[in-house]
Amino acid sequence: MINVEGITKLYPKESSRKRGKEAVDICGLKEISFRVNEGEVFGFLGPNGAGKTTMIRHLMGFIKPDAGFAQIKGLDCWQNSREVKSLVSYLPGEMNFLEQMSGLEFLKLMSGMHGDRPIYQQRRDVLIERLELNLKQPIKKMSKGMKQKLGIIYALMLDSEVLILDEPTSGLDPLMQKVFIDLVLEEKFQGKTIFISSHMFPEVERTCDRVGIIRDGKLATVEGIQALRQAQQRTFEITVDDEGQVQLLRECGLAIVAVDGTSLTIEIQGDLNPLLSGLAQVNVKAFAQKTTELEEAFMHFYEGRNISEQGIISDNV
Repeated sequence: MINVEGITKLYPKESSRKRGKEAVDICGLKEISFRVNEGEVFGFLGPNGAGKTTMIRHLMGFIKPDAGFAQIKGLDCWQNSREVKSLVSYLPGEMNFLEQMSGLEFLKLMSGMHGDRPIYQQRRDVLIERLELNLKQPIKKMSKGMKQKLGIIYALMLDSEVLILDEPTSGLDPLMQKVFIDLVLEEKFQGKTIFISSHMFPEVERTCDRVGIIRDGKLATVEGIQALRQAQQRTFEITVDDEGQVQLLRECGLAIVAVDGTSLTIEIQGDLNPLLSGLAQVNVKAFAQKTTELEEAFMHFYEGRNISEQGIISDNV
């Protein structure tokens, strides 16, 4: 459904333009290639400034590549941008609204611009209830989280074949993040193709079939979510009955990085069975897993795979 071949985008350095010197190009994207299958949820991951939004702008036909091409359903995203936009629902990372409107007025305007099909209103009303948003309120009085909900309703109500979502849960509270994950899974079940840029490991882990990892404008790898999950280093905080049980866990060969009395911090990468086997031998009084930032998880992935200057593309691209 989405085909990207050799996309390259170079930008001149701002300092060169200001000084009237010959511009020195810097890399925005360098020879990016990947495919997203129909009905697949594809996560596009990387640190801030890695090139995620630049790639999305190419998919939306907002900018022209210096080399290579991007296609959606066989249509060139730059040359056939109007046709491509009719297939795609797009949620930008930073949204600008007509703030004098109410949320409902905005959605009615967007619905009209896309043909005002009856299904739009049906889906809109369900999404309003699921996301618990008051659409009578003027947009200018909405919080960031409320505006994010409004953008999600707009993107999903159009029932498009392809969804392109740039940092979709930014500003949402944990409850609404869970609702969003459920909505994405429902869209996936209906056969939609979803391209999602995110820093939130839980939403990527629960929704994506494969992920592409980008760094400094280069695609490091495309992997199934299981491979990334195995590369994730997880940290657990555990309290046991006494110091004898602490020693018992030490003897199990676990990576204990800190001990405070009968409380331990243990790091696990990949298989959890050694941890579970160790804990089965002691009395656990408290157990908590610390949240791992997605950037931290895929940095471990980089280190483990020893990514070269050219990057590695796995067989399942």
